[in-house]
Amino acid sequence: AGDGTTTATVLAQAIVKEGAKAVASGMNPMDLKRGIDKAVEAVVAELKANARKVTRNDEIAQVGTISANGDAEIGRFLAEAMEKVGNEGVITVEEAKT
Repeated sequence: AGDGTTTATVLAQAIVKEGAKAVASGMNPMDLKRGIDKAVEAVVAELKANARKVTRNDEIAQVGTISANGDAEIGRFLAEAMEKVGNEGVITVEEAKT
């Protein structure tokens, strides 16, 4: 849907698979962990460098819409909820009982 969930899952699966192969072929697991940690630091730094702040209600709605597989109504609901709770607030979604 554009929020990176599938990409993150595929990458995590590949890291686990290749890491297991490396350890099975004799790599020190702690060296593997240190390598993964360094890679994570580099990726996080790059993401922060390319990040763009989203502050306007319509921008928040757009991000919500993408995360909800294109459902604009959910995007609007999310933007409204964010407006009420603020950046540090918590939004809990529960299934209705009716």
